[in-house]
Amino acid sequence: MTTWLNMSLQDGASPIMEQLIFFHDHTLMIMLMIITTVMYMMTTLLWNKHTSRFMLEGQLIETTWTIAPAIILVFIAMPSLRLLYLMDEIHNPTMTLKAVGHQWYWSYEYSDFTKLEFDSYMIPQEENQASTFRLLDTDNRIVLPMNSPIRLVVTAADVLHSWTIPSLGVKTDATPGRLNQVSFSINHPGILYGQCSEICGANHSFMPITIESVSANHFINWASS
Repeated sequence: MTTWLNMSLQDGASPIMEQLIFFHDHTLMIMLMIITTVMYMMTTLLWNKHTSRFMLEGQLIETTWTIAPAIILVFIAMPSLRLLYLMDEIHNPTMTLKAVGHQWYWSYEYSDFTKLEFDSYMIPQEENQASTFRLLDTDNRIVLPMNSPIRLVVTAADVLHSWTIPSLGVKTDATPGRLNQVSFSINHPGILYGQCSEICGANHSFMPITIESVSANHFINWASS
């Protein structure tokens, strides 16, 4: 989860999020190169008293500053399109989880199991313990196996919501009367936090999402208990 004064992205808990972080750093390096070049040229123009007549008019320089941005855009667009297709790909999922947004809590259904469903509410502030996080912990956590492709189906019962886990790189709108699906896989065990990312009413800030990533054996024991 994010920490105080953290200026970077959260550590990736899924392969997609790790790729998103790499793409973010890749794009920032290209931007840094462009900003450095532009600042250098502006500084040179301000302080240099001499003017080159070949820079004022010429086919070569015009061709260069037309082709160079196109090449830079290709270097940004190719990994971006690759990531878009990877995020949209639904691999053979080992299980399906359905999330239903309400005002202002989430309901979850494990479609591959009979009668395995529950509501998830935020823990009230007066009931917080030393080991819980304010506005982020829930009374019923989502338990999911790690290193397993998981399909998430998201919808809403009343208004627009958005099911978001930043460390997984997942953000899916919950729309009434519509099913949106996304696929992800968790790399390591731990607890992941998220929140509703669509303004859905007065208590929009108080419907968090908590995922507990466990081993496959632990998940089977939990589901069968």
